[in-house]
Amino acid sequence: MLKPDKIREWDTKEIRARIEEEEEELEELRFRHATGLTESNPMLLRTKRRDIARLKTILNEKTTEEA
Repeated sequence: MLKPDKIREWDTKEIRARIEEEEEELEELRFRHATGLTESNPMLLRTKRRDIARLKTILNEKTTEEA
């Protein structure tokens, strides 16, 4: 789980890159969960979704702050 204070220390490029990575991981987890290839924990899906939302929220804060 990503902490908001830690994310706020990153610049916007780092945040965007991390959002992309997290979304790719979420897509892979969803695929594994849907196909039943592995025993994926549904809480991982929830955690990833929330991390992505947290990253996007802080990115939005930073972009509106800069404008």
